[in-house]
Amino acid sequence: MKRPRLSGRAFFVGRRDMTKWSKRTQAVHGGTRRSQYGELSEAIFMTQAFVYPDAEAAEARFLDAGDDEFIYARYGNPTNRMFEDRLAALEGTEDAFACTSGMAAVSGALMALTKAGDHVVSSRALFGSCLYVLEEVLARFGVEITLVDGTDNAAWATAIRPDTQLVFFETISNPTLEVVDMGHVVALAHDVGAMVVADNAMITPVYSYAARLGADVVVYSTTKHVDGQGRMLGGAICGSRELIRGPIESYMKHTGGAINPFAAWTHLKALETIDLRVRAQAATAAFLTEQLSGHPKLNNVRFPTHESHPQYDLATTQAPSGGTVLSFEVKGGKQAAFKFQNALEFVIISNNFADAKSIATHPATTTHQRLPQEQKDLLGISDGLIRFSCGLEAPEDILADIEQALAVI
Repeated sequence: MKRPRLSGRAFFVGRRDMTKWSKRTQAVHGGTRRSQYGELSEAIFMTQAFVYPDAEAAEARFLDAGDDEFIYARYGNPTNRMFEDRLAALEGTEDAFACTSGMAAVSGALMALTKAGDHVVSSRALFGSCLYVLEEVLARFGVEITLVDGTDNAAWATAIRPDTQLVFFETISNPTLEVVDMGHVVALAHDVGAMVVADNAMITPVYSYAARLGADVVVYSTTKHVDGQGRMLGGAICGSRELIRGPIESYMKHTGGAINPFAAWTHLKALETIDLRVRAQAATAAFLTEQLSGHPKLNNVRFPTHESHPQYDLATTQAPSGGTVLSFEVKGGKQAAFKFQNALEFVIISNNFADAKSIATHPATTTHQRLPQEQKDLLGISDGLIRFSCGLEAPEDILADIEQALAVI
């Protein structure tokens, strides 16, 4: 008996309009492409180049490649495109470009959208590598940088000028968890024709409000909540199709910042569980903040959507949760903070965050070590500060480990 022949088409594109469904459903089904084999789990296309049936087809594809036509992995790949489409659907943007890392996404977006002579305004409470890209890389190429207190609306109004080209900030800052009034800053920027680039790593795609409040470009370290299990580096730039397939793609494909297909596939599969993971971790962060507030060995327990946070009203207006990370200051400075970390039993000491495993980080000596002391003081990165990333362990167990470690101080 003859077996039925498979379709000769490279793909049957099973993508549907997912916009009417919830983010949780889009995170499972968005952007799916299936080959002629009809696989259930999305395929990994581990290829750097593609072939053409004839020379005319090659010419036509280089002239105007269709949505499911690919040329070279730096330009696009079926696995990468599935991940990009799914993340864009989750974020609420038209398109996305997947990058090798979060910093490739940040630097790629900033470099692609600025040129010598431009003026950029940024919040100063940023991850150390973001500050390096602004103050060292962009400034070296003739971009004027103005840093402001991201929580001060008046400072934004003063700094943004008629010739400002771009505004950049972390929606929730790392590691001090300051919250930017996005509606206010976006309005100021758009009034002068400036683009807004928002680093959304802390708030996560699950709770993201960046696109809704008018950010032109949203960048992620997908290493964090998207992968969320300590496996793969990755990043993404989300925005309008015009921006993503215009200046962003042009810059990224010529400078080599595209994600590799295996990392894209890992991230794609991780998106299926991101809603469950992030909501559980965020609930743990809220629980720990409530339990640790007022602890005699801690100062300044901070979580954006806890009522003790100085920007609680703003944070709760923008999102239902402050994410998966809280911070607190151990009384006694560096020595006490180190004793606390060293006494933890299962909570891990690492410089990562947004992992399935709970992580305690001492920013002053790790992620933000190279900042001048005056800048650390300005940002509130004290010697006792701990950034605490909540994992998927039982919340009561995490609390017990924190409390027993504080008891040794």
